[in-house]
Amino acid sequence: MLLLHQLARNGPRVAWDRLPNAVSQAVRGFASTQQLDCVVIGGGPGGYVASIKAGQLGLKTACVEGRGALGGTCLNVGCIPSKALLNASHKYHDALHHMASYGVIVGDVKIDWPAMQKQKDVAVSGLTKGIEGLLKKNKVEYVKGWGKVTGPNSVEVTLADGSSTTLQTKNILIATGSEVTPMPGITMDEEKFVSSTGALALKELPKSMIVIGGGYIGLEMGSVYARLGAKVTVVEFLDNIVPSMVVKGELVDGRPTLTVEPSKGGPATQLDADVVLVSIGRRPYVKGLGLEAAGVKLDARGRVQVDDHFRTNVPSIYAIGDVIPGPMLAHKAEEDGVAAVEIMAGRAGHVNYNTVPSICYTHPEVAQVGMTEDEAKKAGIAYKVGKFSMMANSRARAQDDSEGLVKMIADAKTDKLLGAHIMAPSAGEMIHEVVVALEYGASTEDIARTCHGHPTLSEAVKEAALATAFGKPIHM
Repeated sequence: MLLLHQLARNGPRVAWDRLPNAVSQAVRGFASTQQLDCVVIGGGPGGYVASIKAGQLGLKTACVEGRGALGGTCLNVGCIPSKALLNASHKYHDALHHMASYGVIVGDVKIDWPAMQKQKDVAVSGLTKGIEGLLKKNKVEYVKGWGKVTGPNSVEVTLADGSSTTLQTKNILIATGSEVTPMPGITMDEEKFVSSTGALALKELPKSMIVIGGGYIGLEMGSVYARLGAKVTVVEFLDNIVPSMVVKGELVDGRPTLTVEPSKGGPATQLDADVVLVSIGRRPYVKGLGLEAAGVKLDARGRVQVDDHFRTNVPSIYAIGDVIPGPMLAHKAEEDGVAAVEIMAGRAGHVNYNTVPSICYTHPEVAQVGMTEDEAKKAGIAYKVGKFSMMANSRARAQDDSEGLVKMIADAKTDKLLGAHIMAPSAGEMIHEVVVALEYGASTEDIARTCHGHPTLSEAVKEAALATAFGKPIHM
């Protein structure tokens, strides 16, 4: 879903001919006079965070990014613009359906789609410029161009004007993220058959939309357009959303049409809509990087193979984020990046993947960290579960937004917290006290005995901990 997070270079390229030759000449001069400690290929969440941390650690660092804007998929065509549209669409939906229940009477509620798009673009632009400023502040050289590994200590960069330069460095960090996974049988035109990128920039609001894939991206973008009035249908092969699979997608009289077969067998049916969003996942972006020629090994899924220190089989080349195994999440890539450059600098760097939270920004939001019940069963752990409904939370009831619950899983013998699930307004904010508790090996009793402010949504976390540790919450 979001998941999200990650540098995919399938977006539109910048008009490089507009970049002054002086800038390219400056980059070439920089490359010829500097011996770098680290060259980061990719300016997404993993890459730019790693670059900043490297600069803070005193490493001479260059960040190579060919998109023309820093922030990768997450900032440019992913996490950030989608959250802007989720926020705007939620406000519209509230004004249309719920404000009257709060005693706020509004007039003729309308959608200004261009204005929504502008607000999204302004947010993205401001954050991108902010990252560029952070690189400069931390003395990181921002090299605008497409990077390619040409040896264990060299990166060739194709610059804006078509020329190239070579950066010599002690270490190379691959942080190129992921790209949209294409779907066989469907040709993406980003107008009728769209990826998440196209879904963020539709020229007109659709009256109907089919979402292929019931993951984070599909559900979040489906939520945006459903709130804005579209009839949204989600098609998912797995049986936890809609048990169907898409066999073919084509334009029939100019209208996107899908042939769908039930995953358990049966006759095919056809679905049509104004727009079809294909969101079946993402794959590592490693094409054009020269990894094979450099001797860097990939696994069967096209991911870069690394050890516990993010080092590939070529000792001076590291990799992080979506190009290596693990959850494809922006915040995971950031932690990878920090740890990798700490290791380069001779320090200890580590990421605990058991405490990386996952968040789906639907309404209510859904957040999870640690083990699920199924995972505890497979591990042979005797566990206990505690739950608390948001219906019994004072803050949620006061703001008339009380759908959801908090669920905790703990070791039945020791009470050590194993995992938690939250479905609630602001679940993505509430999950982090559980993340901290997991990181420090806390018990659910530790959370239960921690004073929480009243009235807050986070009191539901305390109550779920009480239910897990002692068998009963206070307020339910």
